Amino acid sequence: MTIAALIYPIANIPLTILIPYTIGFLVLLIGSYTDIKTREVPDWVNIGLIGVGFGINLIFSVIYSNINFIVSSIIGFAIFFALAWFMFYFGQWGGGDSKMIMGLGALIGIDIFSKSLTLISILQFFIAAFLVNAMLVGALYGILWSIFMIFRNLKKFIKEFKKSIKNKKTVLVKRIVFVLFMLLILSAIFIPDKYIKLMLFYLAVVLILTFYLWITIKAVENACMLKYVKPQKLTEGDWIAKDVKVNGKFITGPKDLGIEKKNIKKLIEFYKRGKIKKILIKEGIPFVPSFFVAYIVTLIYGNLVFLII
Repeated sequence: MTIAALIYPIANIPLTILIPYTIGFLVLLIGSYTDIKTREVPDWVNIGLIGVGFGINLIFSVIYSNINFIVSSIIGFAIFFALAWFMFYFGQWGGGDSKMIMGLGALIGIDIFSKSLTLISILQFFIAAFLVNAMLVGALYGILWSIFMIFRNLKKFIKEFKKSIKNKKTVLVKRIVFVLFMLLILSAIFIPDKYIKLMLFYLAVVLILTFYLWITIKAVENACMLKYVKPQKLTEGDWIAKDVKVNGKFITGPKDLGIEKKNIKKLIEFYKRGKIKKILIKEGIPFVPSFFVAYIVTLIYGNLVFLII
């Protein structure tokens, strides 16, 4: 295949698609590197992506006298803002992950006006396919990262797992799970219908696996993701794992959903005055690399669900 043959398909992609998708690729590449190296994505990357997303689509709207570009950008940002807030609030994504997703929504947008089935209209479904792929890739990525962390901190993990399994609350849950397991198994034995019998056996196995998966996740979190740092090492958005109080006054804690700059300054001052020492934080899984993989997968294969089906 000649160089011309390779360039031809790219040269024929409209700039309204080529530019945003290329920027998205480059920003995700940079974000993945910083997320793995420092466990954070700089604000200039995320906020810059949001600004560029709106800016480029505004320029396209002016050049082509078509308001759809900027409207699609706003819609994409709004939908991904809602998703990012939900994932951030429930502790699944960090602040950098959430801002990155919002930036992609603003950059690529969601066009609700297109009715044709051209290359452009097909690619405009990219953001929906990317979202589905990000969930699938993210789940696999999270499992693999957890396994990596377990082997990296094997002794601490085993210690935490044994500690968790002996916890009074865990023992109580274990007994309840065992009783439910036996009820499902006995019901499966005495019920004649083969389909129901199979479903009950399946539920019994899932129940046991879910219980031990819960213990494993808890042990991974305590053994591999919690660490003490000086206030000077904190960055905006870090998850504080334990309430910090000075003279009985609450400063910051897990309920803040990520520490703010003003509270970091307070903690640094208290540290200098000897009123606090190190702060316990929770290091989340760097999810931006999973977004990057999902982005590439979507460019090449489209929606993985449709591919599997």
